[in-house]
Amino acid sequence: MIFKRRNNSTNDDAATGDEQVQDTDSVAAGNEQGPFDLEDAPEHGHYIDLGALKIEPVEGMQLRLEVEEGSQRVIAAALELDGSRLQLQVFAAPKSSGLWEGISSQIEESIGEQNGKIDRVEGRFGTELVARVPADGPDGEQGYMVARFIGIDGGRWFLRAVVGGPATLDRAQAERLEDRLARVVVERGDQPMPPQELLPLTMPAGAVTRSATDTDEETEEKTDTSSERSLQGRPERGPEITEIG
Repeated sequence: MIFKRRNNSTNDDAATGDEQVQDTDSVAAGNEQGPFDLEDAPEHGHYIDLGALKIEPVEGMQLRLEVEEGSQRVIAAALELDGSRLQLQVFAAPKSSGLWEGISSQIEESIGEQNGKIDRVEGRFGTELVARVPADGPDGEQGYMVARFIGIDGGRWFLRAVVGGPATLDRAQAERLEDRLARVVVERGDQPMPPQELLPLTMPAGAVTRSATDTDEETEEKTDTSSERSLQGRPERGPEITEIG
């Protein structure tokens, strides 16, 4: 079961009132709380408005927007917290059925083609995938790239989250990052869109563009996400827009 809060309304129009979420760093697991539709979001706190996604900041969190190089379209948001990373993408979905069952099978097939292994486990947001793909380590020894895939079916939207870093395998390390996921708000809008099309994301005011050559640290970070790209099958990545929360 996917844990989310929904009311009985089928109206997905954008809300016109207070769209802010609670400024809290802890959400009880399994309490049918979040991620939220805009119309269902709590009315306190504040968030960073990225268009289709609203992200609640917390101390120590860094937010990066991933931009498709050719079109300069924002295709994903990535939160970095406590040494771990949470990549978010939100897609249009049919009203009558969810996407996670089919998408999780596609991920499993893709990982298998890379001689990888998938474990299906029950997590805070329902069934998720833990993927391990063979890769050479820094010392040349054989190792694995590991990522957690979480899928959440909402009201005419589907949110995919990919976890990297210590939170991939250490559930204690994952708690604060999962709290951020639980506080996400999705604004689907009423525009007709085909299933699995990315919902539009926008850059917040004050975002700073950084290229891959800005610092050695930035170059290393891009190399890491290039490895993640082989697991995720997502579009090629361009410059990053960084917002400190």
